Amino acid sequence: MKNKIKVIAFDADDTLWVNEPYFRETEEQFADLLEDFLPRHNIMAELYKTEIANLPLYGYGIKGFMLSMVETVLNITEGKANLEIINRVLQLGQEMLNKPVELLDGVDDVLKTLFGKYKLVVATKGDLLDQQRKLTKSGLDHYFHHIEIMSDKQEKDYQKLLKHLDCKPEEFLMLGNSLKSDVLPVLSIGGHAAHIPYHTTWVHEHIDHTIEHPNFYQMESLADVLKKLI
Repeated sequence: MKNKIKVIAFDADDTLWVNEPYFRETEEQFADLLEDFLPRHNIMAELYKTEIANLPLYGYGIKGFMLSMVETVLNITEGKANLEIINRVLQLGQEMLNKPVELLDGVDDVLKTLFGKYKLVVATKGDLLDQQRKLTKSGLDHYFHHIEIMSDKQEKDYQKLLKHLDCKPEEFLMLGNSLKSDVLPVLSIGGHAAHIPYHTTWVHEHIDHTIEHPNFYQMESLADVLKKLI
């Protein structure tokens, strides 16, 4: 693989730094607010249903999650929620936005090793301002030639990125924790993709089949990619 690849793209959330556990933690706190109205599992299901319905409107990220929490409160309480609950929901979202950026193990060493040998880019979903904030706080931004914050990760989105980078699909490697977003669409356009699993992944990113493809690589950690590239 190392003789083919020229551009390496990194997903950000739960590939470079911690993200999904903050959502799960906030969901638990959100459910605490509404326990007088519904059982916890019903609250979680209602929130997830609202999030998925709102993806075309708000996209991915904390701000859309906040709006979905507010809408879920109104739905569950039939519009009769105490304003203190709405205020607490907004506080929960703001707390998420102010979380420190916690790098995952080995990230800095991997980037340092690959830097200068390959063109490194970030290709991630989410809110533009929030992802830019996290990248700056991470101290990793100097490693990257280009930052692509995508509204979604479909084949057309990767094709647009490759065109911008003037990169052929067979010269492109995507690294990420989501098989659905970081792997399948890249393989579909002729690129290479490595799955770096993370212990917590949003259910929306799960797939129910095994991937068999010559350009697919299953890794145990981000550091494993160096064995293929160095």
